[in-house]
Amino acid sequence: MIDWAQVNELRVEMGEAFDELVDAFLQETDEGMGRLDPGDALPDQAAALHFLKGSALNLGFHSFARLCAEGEDAANRGQSPAFDPDALHDCYVQSRTEFLAGLARRAA
Repeated sequence: MIDWAQVNELRVEMGEAFDELVDAFLQETDEGMGRLDPGDALPDQAAALHFLKGSALNLGFHSFARLCAEGEDAANRGQSPAFDPDALHDCYVQSRTEFLAGLARRAA
């Protein structure tokens, strides 16, 4: 679910700014998830999913990024609904929980 190699690489690259990046990512992704609406126009869904996918990839949220990419592709193909909001939400919550627990374990 989490690509820890990506997380470790980002941690090395960002140094002390890593924690700030994590906080910003989680806040922006929480907000993005709150705005994501399967009733929106498909181009708007594609853009929102693209944003979420990019954020997810940066922090190693592999499974969540995959679901976002699938939804983005579906929206770009004109498929409606482009994504399952419950599945996307559940995957994000699970990813977020696993990520934060993993960070805590690595810090201990």
